[in-house]
Amino acid sequence: MTETEIRQTAEQIAERFSEQADVSVDDVEERLQNLVEEYKVPMDEARRSVTSHFAKETGVSRDELGSEGSENATVAQIDTPEEWLTVDVKVAELWEPSSDSIAQTGLVGDETGTIKFTSWAKSDVPTLEEGATYRLQNVVTDEFQGRMSVKLNSSTEVEEIDAEIEVGEQEIEVEGALVAVQSGSGLIKRCPEDDCTRVLQNGRCSEHGEVEGEFDMRVKGVLDDGNETYDVLLDREATERVTGIEMEEAKQEAMDALDTSVVTDRIKSLLVGRYFRVEGPRVGRYVLGDDVEEVDETPDADALLMEARSA
Repeated sequence: MTETEIRQTAEQIAERFSEQADVSVDDVEERLQNLVEEYKVPMDEARRSVTSHFAKETGVSRDELGSEGSENATVAQIDTPEEWLTVDVKVAELWEPSSDSIAQTGLVGDETGTIKFTSWAKSDVPTLEEGATYRLQNVVTDEFQGRMSVKLNSSTEVEEIDAEIEVGEQEIEVEGALVAVQSGSGLIKRCPEDDCTRVLQNGRCSEHGEVEGEFDMRVKGVLDDGNETYDVLLDREATERVTGIEMEEAKQEAMDALDTSVVTDRIKSLLVGRYFRVEGPRVGRYVLGDDVEEVDETPDADALLMEARSA
């Protein structure tokens, strides 16, 4: 991209504002040049970013400026790394950042699925709120172990939008060692009220108060594929199948011991260190195990097994 092309683009942007506001061509050119030359942003994305910046600065609406003909990508369409895209998404879940260099990380999604996002601390991007809906302009796509993500950077424009987005489920498949069985696994009780499946805590539902719960079984586990860990959630049917423990048997064990933790301990002893393939939708932080089967150990089996048993 030559200086002449950047200057011409700056003049075109400034001209779009000429009837509503006084925007300096030099200011537009400086911002364009910074994005294109320093951050290597493609010109089409840089143009949209700079236009959005001056629209906010001058209070000129997009309707007044007219359309540039750009199209948003859906989550399902994100399949290539190092692309600069604009997405309309809802924040499905936020996680605790694993590094001081990360300001925020979590899941965003639209009707077509969910995708991990990372916002870098040095980029000074506005904070996203869980449950809110945003237009994210100039996010960069990334790929690791075949899984796509998006990164919010210093050129990303964040605009909260008034749109109803129902986040769709994204089917994924993971395979690895079950290295942990988390608290909340085993024999549990759920609220019996209509349309409520909340797990009771000390006999109470957070919505309906003290109730007579109904027994259920589940496994909240951590699957390690050697590169990344996944939180997996197995329902009663899958739990009975992979452990060989039937519900009535679990209830009897808990009754004999006057303690449901004996079921959890038995599940841990049966599952930790074994290898599974889990396939199902990713909802929030969990992969829901619609299809679960035991598989042969991977080449890194010994190392993962030792890690699991020492945890």
